[in-house]
Amino acid sequence: MIRTIFTLAYLLLLSLFATLHAQELWTLDKCINYALDNNISIKQSQLNTQYQQNNLKGKKNLRLPNLNAQVSQNQNYGRSLTYLNTYTNVNSAESDFGMSTQTTVFQGMQINNSIKKTELDLKASFEDLAKAKDDLSLNIASTFLEILFSKELVKVSEDQLAITQQQLKQSQEKVNAGSLASGALLEIEALSANEELTLTDAKSQLQLAKLKLAQMLELNFTDKFDVQVPVLPEVNSAAAVASSQDIYMTALKQRPEIKGAEYRYQSTEFQLKMAQGVYYPTVSFYANFYNLYNNKYKDLNGNSIGFSDQLSNNQRKGLGLQMNIPIFNRFQSKVNVDNAKIQMLNTQLDLEGTKKVLRQEIETAQTTALTSFNRYNSTEKAVISMSEAFRYSEEKFNVGLVNAVEYNTAKTNLVKASSDLLRAKYEFIFRTKILDFYRGIPITL
Repeated sequence: MIRTIFTLAYLLLLSLFATLHAQELWTLDKCINYALDNNISIKQSQLNTQYQQNNLKGKKNLRLPNLNAQVSQNQNYGRSLTYLNTYTNVNSAESDFGMSTQTTVFQGMQINNSIKKTELDLKASFEDLAKAKDDLSLNIASTFLEILFSKELVKVSEDQLAITQQQLKQSQEKVNAGSLASGALLEIEALSANEELTLTDAKSQLQLAKLKLAQMLELNFTDKFDVQVPVLPEVNSAAAVASSQDIYMTALKQRPEIKGAEYRYQSTEFQLKMAQGVYYPTVSFYANFYNLYNNKYKDLNGNSIGFSDQLSNNQRKGLGLQMNIPIFNRFQSKVNVDNAKIQMLNTQLDLEGTKKVLRQEIETAQTTALTSFNRYNSTEKAVISMSEAFRYSEEKFNVGLVNAVEYNTAKTNLVKASSDLLRAKYEFIFRTKILDFYRGIPITL
């Protein structure tokens, strides 16, 4: 019974360890979602949207009236006004109470224009957040593909080193048998050492790519961190055939950087209206209430007037409208209007510049994708030819018809072509993913 319990516990621990180990494999979707939830820059962009939301609430609240209360305690000495509206020399203590409210009736539409401007600023901040998320997703996808590319380079280096080590073993046997000169063995040993170095470099590059991705995810990097290798899309020209102009026109309607720039331009239009609103009069409504108590107030008979009686008799209330008409303020209003016009022109240029950058990015991605596709096709043919040439050279080397230098040259050419093929493959995949992204298709593998 005890043995059975230990066996079950052991199996449970193995299952738990396997689960924890499996959790170290990160898919691209998991990387992107985790980064969007934990990246510091994204959190800061989210805080900026909250800041803009609070600004909007503050602007809308400007429509409400204010309300202020005041209480003061005064000690008076010497000649003072009495309750009977006469002056006498007497020391007294006085308590004053008051309340006032004021609301803006008209202010050149500045409040309404300020609200509309802040609403546009809020929309722009949401687009900035979306753009930050898009940029992070693209960077993660690029690094994820870099890891996959490095993995394949490691595999190529391992395969080539395995072949060389097999040749080294055969060459050693031939040298021992006297059928091969020791110089040829030294050349194979040198090639094996060089390929071991190449493999070490490839593994180091893979670790650096993993480290980069872990840092982008705000994770503590460990040797167990790794990505799950997906089924990659086929390399074909269909993904890059779409016209860059068509992609651009689609991107103009949905890309957050374009929407954000448009909102900022519209915001400066209301900023200009706010500056122009200073030229108009300001009309305000106000109301106030005032009361006081003085410890030396007396009636006609010389009797002190009580606290409640004074509060009942000393009340003063008022209502009114006030108009402030701007006449001259040292040309500050004109300067503000001119600056608002300059700011509006500047944001218009920002919008045009953002559109140009978007067009350039799309054209570059499409051109690079087509170039990578053509390079992939050419390199694929080269790999096939060089593989056959290497196989033929290996057969001749085994029977002593070619020397180690010719054998090494054929193998080096094959390794280089294989690396170029992988580089073109992953460059094509990444660029086509960018094109899909501009068309509104989420990045997935």
